[in-house]
Amino acid sequence: MPSNAVGHRHALCPLHPKGPPLRQPPSSSSLDPKQLIEQLKSSLSVALLQFYQLAGRLVTEEDRDADGEVKSTSVYIDCDGQGAEFVHAAADGIKVADVLALSGDLPSFLYDFFQLDGAVNHDGHFSPLLSVQLTELVDGVFLGCSFNHVVGDGTAYWKFFNTWAEIARAADRGGGGGGLSRPPVHDRWFLDGYGAPPLKLPFTDPSRLLLRFAPPPLRERMFHFSREAVARLKARANEECGRGDLSSFQSLSALLWRAVTRARGLAPGQATSCRVAIENRARLRPPLAKEYFGNSIYAVAASATAGELLAQGIGWAAALLNRAVAEHTDAEIRAQLGAWMARPFVYTLREFDENSVMVGSSPRFDMYGCEFGWGRAVAARSGGANKFDGKISMYPGWEGGGAWTRSCAWSRRTWRRSRGTRSSWAPCHRPWRWRCCSRGLINGRCMLTRLIELGISNAGSTATTSVFCNIKISREL
Repeated sequence: MPSNAVGHRHALCPLHPKGPPLRQPPSSSSLDPKQLIEQLKSSLSVALLQFYQLAGRLVTEEDRDADGEVKSTSVYIDCDGQGAEFVHAAADGIKVADVLALSGDLPSFLYDFFQLDGAVNHDGHFSPLLSVQLTELVDGVFLGCSFNHVVGDGTAYWKFFNTWAEIARAADRGGGGGGLSRPPVHDRWFLDGYGAPPLKLPFTDPSRLLLRFAPPPLRERMFHFSREAVARLKARANEECGRGDLSSFQSLSALLWRAVTRARGLAPGQATSCRVAIENRARLRPPLAKEYFGNSIYAVAASATAGELLAQGIGWAAALLNRAVAEHTDAEIRAQLGAWMARPFVYTLREFDENSVMVGSSPRFDMYGCEFGWGRAVAARSGGANKFDGKISMYPGWEGGGAWTRSCAWSRRTWRRSRGTRSSWAPCHRPWRWRCCSRGLINGRCMLTRLIELGISNAGSTATTSVFCNIKISREL
């Protein structure tokens, strides 16, 4: 059964690798580690009945002419139930507080909390489309998911994660995990006039298009904005422009766009842009269901020269973003997708303009609702892929009420320009020990678990076991 993108710029990019650290259940809880793992596996197997695409694999079919030459190819998801991956690991000596990193850089060991190191979408032909890793910490657990972007966008990811948690809670209460409050919608949306999916792509060998993006070493930090600070910033941006329709998202994005541009020390005449990932579901006419499970996003951009951007105020930059978002209508979505359908191409992260910034994720995502019955998640973090100099991810603040958190990634170039050439620069490392306790495949019918006796010691160095997508959540108090 094919899975079709809606208005999404097709890219060979890594997966969504996101997950929350959870503190240990209270001492009164009857769950021991083995029960916890079995509860997660059992509820995941039920969740995969609802999100069956995640247990499948990608398949490429070739269309040949009478002479046997390949004319085109089609790529789709074969929902054959091969299964999603579940890994149980332990991080000796790592506490929840180490993961939160409420001050300073985010620790690089976070990348080891996610599977499928260095994967891109195309790897879904032979690797799971979903891989889950439960990592035991000293005083809690970290539940990390690597989710192939071909299957869905951020909205779809958090829909899956929170539905899985809902199933686990229902099972814990003896409800068996049935009767979902908001089940996913799998009806496919496809642009009229282009025939039935799967789409025939004018590529004779898609594997030749693969480019594995290797970003330079990055520093990542979380910045917390209180509800009051966000409100003041929004009011300031609207006051500068004499208008009232600039959003909190646009105002905060404008602030960071200007800050990154200033830190880079760009010449006044150099072009810069701020790209923002926005959802199409509510913009299409008729709109798609909120529970639509798939890709329905696009990236809009506001552009200016560095001189213009820094000479004007935050309101001016926010107004540019506001116009870009307002112009992204049903007609524009269909025109953009139609243009791609007429002439398909593959966009890779290497084509990203190094003088620009990219804002991803959304404060509308329910990132702290993934409650499995042991208490609310205290934060969330992500792996290392889809990150590059100028990548900004936006999340809701842990305390809610309009507080927001953003993660920002800088390369050595940007860091030194912002701090001066004599500033020290080094990613944050920490010695620790990582152990893989078990690994197996889970589908909607059974659990096949293969135990692995494996110990990896990394005293004095940093383990490198994961790189994935873009999101990074936090609850800086």
